[in-house]
Amino acid sequence: MTLKEVAAIVRVPEATLRYWRHLGTGPHSFRIGRSVRYWRTEVLAWLEQESHDPQDRP
Repeated sequence: MTLKEVAAIVRVPEATLRYWRHLGTGPHSFRIGRSVRYWRTEVLAWLEQESHDPQDRP
């Protein structure tokens, strides 16, 4: 998934996802060339984890 697609699902600005990536929080991401991508399963798992315990972040 692209940064834009994840931002729409999580309902946060793209800049917030970039900041979370910088901090090492948020859904797991990876790079393909210069593009940042996310696995849909990783995003959904992250949302599930956050819904149960939003304070328990790595």
